Amino acid sequence: MLCFLLVLVLLGEIQASSPSQKQRQGNHGNGMYGATQGSLRPQDCGPRCTQRCSATAYKKPCMFFCQKCCAKCLCVPPGTYGNKQSCPCYNNWKTKRGGPKCP
Repeated sequence: MLCFLLVLVLLGEIQASSPSQKQRQGNHGNGMYGATQGSLRPQDCGPRCTQRCSATAYKKPCMFFCQKCCAKCLCVPPGTYGNKQSCPCYNNWKTKRGGPKCP
């Protein structure tokens, strides 16, 4: 009986330490594009930035900086505005004057 309990405990610890399928796929499966830092591939930056910059009147500069930030961080926050807390690298990259670099 003791051996059986020991095996159950060990299996539980092994299962808890290995990442689940949902953790391995990042947030791609739930539609939140680039919600986890480093979850994008470089070729994903264009479409994600197009969506991110779709609501602005300043599309060219938005796309330029979004793609620059995405190339460095491999992350673009979901939506057209805000949500930067979901991508710390994107959120914390600042200009020389201390303003946000990424749209």
